[in-house]
Amino acid sequence: MPEPAEPIRVLLADDQQLLRAGFRVILGSEPGIEVVGEAADGVEAVELAGSLRPDVVLMDIRMPRLDGLSATEHLVRVPGGPRVVVLTTFDLDEYVVRALRAGAYGFLLKDTPAARLVGRCGPRRTATR
Repeated sequence: MPEPAEPIRVLLADDQQLLRAGFRVILGSEPGIEVVGEAADGVEAVELAGSLRPDVVLMDIRMPRLDGLSATEHLVRVPGGPRVVVLTTFDLDEYVVRALRAGAYGFLLKDTPAARLVGRCGPRRTATR
């Protein structure tokens, strides 16, 4: 019988505690996904990503101290670093373009169905992690 795969480790980065709690419930209830931490701003997200080594960071765009796009740029420069999925309430083409230029793996709106959120954070892994 094959050994079960290690869970995909997810870090949540959003300045709104209630949204982080909701994402934790959605993602944490999925087999194969483990929420390993929460950050309330971009600085904390970069720091926690360094110590927790998540596979995926779910990153809000607008946060205090360091916005999500700048934090994404930091994280994608780290060899073997996490994939970053940018998340926002603002459906603006400018944000999509800026997120992808920053190196984001994906971009989702906060009104995205839960199944799509899980799909973006879940089953795929990078070859280097």
